[in-house]
Amino acid sequence: MENIEVGENSARFNFAEGEMLLIDKPLTWTSFDVVGKVRNSLKPLKLKVGHAGTLDPLATGLLIVCTGKLTKKIDSYQAEDKEYTGTITLGGTTPSYDLETEIDELFPIDHITEQMIFDAAKTFEGDIQQFPPAHSAIKINGERVYAKARRGEEVEIKSRQVRINSFEIEKIELPNVHFRISCSKGTYIRSLAYDFGKVLHSGSHLSSLRRTKSGDYTIENAWNLEQLIAEIKRHKEIIK
Repeated sequence: MENIEVGENSARFNFAEGEMLLIDKPLTWTSFDVVGKVRNSLKPLKLKVGHAGTLDPLATGLLIVCTGKLTKKIDSYQAEDKEYTGTITLGGTTPSYDLETEIDELFPIDHITEQMIFDAAKTFEGDIQQFPPAHSAIKINGERVYAKARRGEEVEIKSRQVRINSFEIEKIELPNVHFRISCSKGTYIRSLAYDFGKVLHSGSHLSSLRRTKSGDYTIENAWNLEQLIAEIKRHKEIIK
């Protein structure tokens, strides 16, 4: 029997036929870590499990994980627009554009006004050209570029067009700028944070990030990962 009844609301899962799971990815976990955790909990069924859109280890939030026959729909889920909240810290850059690496250069921020920050955000709305970070999961000649970057190798990455639907400044607490962004598939918020500093004639990096929406799915409906795994294990006798 492959149906599993879980949760207070008696949600029913049929992992073999295919489930689309909304999971709140924990901080420091990779997206692959989450997929592996779900796959291991479903080992008796020997199912395909995959995710629809990578989240960096230092990001949290909505990760769509598909099982069984529903893995065929991963590309369509991944193609949907995304929404993020987070914080850009002005005054310093890092090689990874986030806190994975240490600050490598400091910049003045005394000249930056609140109006400049709001104006800078507006310049990114619409279709823009963006360079992915050297510390990213894209592949060059079959190898992830972050592996090359961590070895100290020079990495030449081509720009790509992405779309920023909206870039809202929610709060300014210099050097921190809190934002909400709606964007297309393939947008690197780390790159946006780095470029944001350049527009302000300073430097900046991404200090926190949370995915709140993917397509029509929101973080409010996501499972806590450990609670989901506990539910699956609690009903493990049903999985044959």
